[in-house]
Amino acid sequence: MTDFHGTTILAVVKDGHAVIGGDGQVTFGQNTIMKHTAKKVRRLYHGQVLAGFAGAVADALTLFERFEGKLEESHGNLPRAAVALSREWRTDRMLGKLEALLLVADRDNLFVLSGTGEVIEPDDGIAAVGSGGSYALAAARALVSIDTALSPRDIVERSLNIAADICIYTNHHLTIESLD
Repeated sequence: MTDFHGTTILAVVKDGHAVIGGDGQVTFGQNTIMKHTAKKVRRLYHGQVLAGFAGAVADALTLFERFEGKLEESHGNLPRAAVALSREWRTDRMLGKLEALLLVADRDNLFVLSGTGEVIEPDDGIAAVGSGGSYALAAARALVSIDTALSPRDIVERSLNIAADICIYTNHHLTIESLD
């Protein structure tokens, strides 16, 4: 069975602002684009948390639901919710089979969450996942190094467009969410 895959999600948290953006492409197998306008970035917990996913769509939707539950239990405490989801994801048999990665952010925190129990907080407030993630991450770091006045939104938008020019599994139909 061929899987749906391919995406690019990029997040930047800087100076009390958080932005997560992603492309809209859903790829089936190695050579078929099934959808151009998928929304892989969402607002959670009363609009105070941003989340984006890479991986299997149904798996990611399940994780969004579980993560929002963890946010409710922790009253919006993002670090606590991230650790709780990762612990459950790693130990629960059903969740352990899900194939997706999450980027989650609020105005002060950014985490990459994986099914192996990883809760990674990047040192520089920039993280990316997905097939074009390394391109977007490199572009974002380069932009930050040459123009510190760029807003997080500008960094995300420009970097995702650079990734879309390079990665065949990434397109220019972007969804970008901000917490300002």
